[in-house]
Amino acid sequence: MSKTVLVNVRAFAAGVDLTSQSNKIELSSEVEDKETTNYGSNGWKESIGGLGSAELSGEGQWEAGDPGKVDDASWAHLGTVIPWSVSANNDASVGSLAYLMSALRSNYTLGGTVGDVAPWTGTGKSSSPLVRGQFAHPPGLARTATGTGTGLQVGAVPTGRRMHAALHVLSVAGTATPTITARIESSVDNTFAAPTTRLTFTAASAVGGQILRTSGSAITDTWWRIAWTISGTTPSFLFVGSLGIGA
Repeated sequence: MSKTVLVNVRAFAAGVDLTSQSNKIELSSEVEDKETTNYGSNGWKESIGGLGSAELSGEGQWEAGDPGKVDDASWAHLGTVIPWSVSANNDASVGSLAYLMSALRSNYTLGGTVGDVAPWTGTGKSSSPLVRGQFAHPPGLARTATGTGTGLQVGAVPTGRRMHAALHVLSVAGTATPTITARIESSVDNTFAAPTTRLTFTAASAVGGQILRTSGSAITDTWWRIAWTISGTTPSFLFVGSLGIGA
């Protein structure tokens, strides 16, 4: 990816698309440095890594009156841990760069000076590692039947690392309780002739989000995809999926 001007960052918080209500999204990640200097350090400080943490901050134009608006969503999420997926200035198409994590919605600020476009700001504090991965399902493609997504060559998962995956259900339509049960599958190659289910999300019948990760055991498969089972009468779902290998 070449140098870029930020014009199309996508931000998904649980089951809400904040893209058209935000004009600034920042992600940061750090590891504590713990000093281990001793008499054998030859006059130089030595450090090892301690606890890791990440933070997401955003701001934009305040809107309210619908569960998909930033004010309604921020009040609902405040004090809770939710999944986030953020793009790197793209349209969240399959295979494009994504950053994902679960984070505590720790603060929310609204209001400003007379004459201003009403603003908001907010912060999320990590409750899982910030993972650099890919989008596995785009936000604008409605699904009405059971199916599978595009295979992605994400790579093998080494021992001690995990495959992380986030699901954001953005809209639900239909009757007789339309339900989607999404899962993450892996395969030795791009044919997915005999895929293995690695993660299964809880069945969802309402707007919302989930994030899962594997146990930390090695996985030699290098190809990954999202798949889903849909039930109900005339069901239709808009959802976003993201995945990546992290701690």
